[in-house]
Amino acid sequence: MEQYVTSVHLSGYQRRDFEVSDYEMYTLDDTGLSFRGPPIKEVKDGNYFVCLGAAQTFGCFCEKPYPQLLSSRLNLPVLNLGYGGAGPEFFLKQEQLHEYINRSKFVVVQVMSGRSQSNSYYECGGLEYVTIRSNGRKMGARQAFNELFNSTPLGQFGDNRLVRKIARLKNRSQVKSLVNEIRETWVNNYISLLERCSVPVVFFWFSKREAQYAESYSSLGGLFGEYPQLVNQEMLDQVISRGPKFVKCVSRRGDPQPLFSRFTGEPVTVNPETDRFDLASQEWTHNIYYPTPEMHEDAAETLFDTCKSIV
Repeated sequence: MEQYVTSVHLSGYQRRDFEVSDYEMYTLDDTGLSFRGPPIKEVKDGNYFVCLGAAQTFGCFCEKPYPQLLSSRLNLPVLNLGYGGAGPEFFLKQEQLHEYINRSKFVVVQVMSGRSQSNSYYECGGLEYVTIRSNGRKMGARQAFNELFNSTPLGQFGDNRLVRKIARLKNRSQVKSLVNEIRETWVNNYISLLERCSVPVVFFWFSKREAQYAESYSSLGGLFGEYPQLVNQEMLDQVISRGPKFVKCVSRRGDPQPLFSRFTGEPVTVNPETDRFDLASQEWTHNIYYPTPEMHEDAAETLFDTCKSIV
């Protein structure tokens, strides 16, 4: 029996967001992976399209994410393969999904984060929940990078400011080397993933920012940028040069999004720890990270003409 690469972390979005959204979660046939519904009634060659990506494609806190909106406009069923925290490595390894992609009419491939990429520092299987190679500890990618930023034992230098500054510069150099490694592998994985697609591909940038950003190694936020973290124009250009159609949607419409109960209509708070213990933080009254419903409308509108030309 063929063995598939299974996920380390099954997203707890439905548990976390239950008061706000019903994602109609289901397990896709024999893949062992759960996705947002509704499921396609019958999968036949060319009678549906696929949207592949991370939480932005899944549609957190959104009743009708862009795959569903686009499906309605195209009058074509959609298979939403949005998976929380995913990067290109995840979909490259999940070979059981490739058949679903290649039986579709076309596939929209979201530009996903660079932090969900295995490297010499941590292994993650293409998800945002990582395992540090040196000690086996598990944590989110942001925490892993934060520890790397602060890994130099500066305390041993006492009040010697010059030595402490040199230590920090050395540490930043190590981080920069790791980022270069991640970016190169990210590009190669995307190229490999697109090569596995035998149907037309729409490469989709869906973000609150432009691809080119002024990265800084003085802070983690300055390095990552907004989603998709670590991804810049140079990386995009390398993938686009391989021939996929490219569509860009940059929007902040409706941001931040206040959260309301789908049962009472009253304002509610959401506890991110319900998804994963290491995400414990102040409870959310607003969605400030994921695309808002208005941004999903913009995404569907931006994609429509290109996708219609394929259908």
